Amino acid sequence: MDYELLQYAFFRNALAGVALISIACAVIGVYIVTRRMVFIAGGITHTCFGGLGLGYFMGWNPIVTAAAFAIAGSIGVDAMSRRKVRQDSAIAVVWALGMALGILFVFLTPGYVPELNSFLFGNVLNITRTDLWAFAIFAALAVGVYALLGKTIVAVSFDEDFARTRHLPVNFINTLMMVMVSIGIVLTIKMIGVMLLMSLVSLPQLTAERLTNSYRRMMLISGAVSLIGCIGGLWLSVIIDVPASAVIVILLTLLYALTLLKR
Repeated sequence: MDYELLQYAFFRNALAGVALISIACAVIGVYIVTRRMVFIAGGITHTCFGGLGLGYFMGWNPIVTAAAFAIAGSIGVDAMSRRKVRQDSAIAVVWALGMALGILFVFLTPGYVPELNSFLFGNVLNITRTDLWAFAIFAALAVGVYALLGKTIVAVSFDEDFARTRHLPVNFINTLMMVMVSIGIVLTIKMIGVMLLMSLVSLPQLTAERLTNSYRRMMLISGAVSLIGCIGGLWLSVIIDVPASAVIVILLTLLYALTLLKR
């Protein structure tokens, strides 16, 4: 490894960023995977597009409006699911509406929208210290929520109907976790983009699921897999001069493929 890369602030920020993202994604990603809701991340991500478009059109902070749309979309999916709407159908509704509103607002915005591509594709090597502080707070919040409500979250994740018979706050946990997922996506999308975001909330968790049935161990293993894939991908991408996100996703996929060899 070329340790001289650590002399550069952008590379140190990228390493710190992927470490924090790995911790947060281990918490929210395991919940998503155990609930069989991986595509909720894609739905919320595309719903954010409507908020970004509105922010640019109105001259507001696009991160704030994207967060509002993401939270509204996640709560909308949860509300429709309670009304016996299939979850994949609910996700499709908010996905389509968010994209349509985003396209409309971007079209109506005068001039060129300069930062839109950065929100859609991201660049892990452009992580700033402000991004690090924001995500450090979120990672601490995610870990704190699990520390306080871990047993309830696990019960709801694996068997929602049983959790209801035990009079656990199922609706509260579902709403809380959807809001956490939404905030995590909004904070992450500009840093790493849609492709890497979808990978970090699914591939490490699916890898961990192949290795253990314990919820806590799944979080620990998925966090470790994320770190290995992200750090290894960063080093390789800088050394061979290719996009970091693509290399990280390929490494995470290879790590998952290795678990398929396990009988």
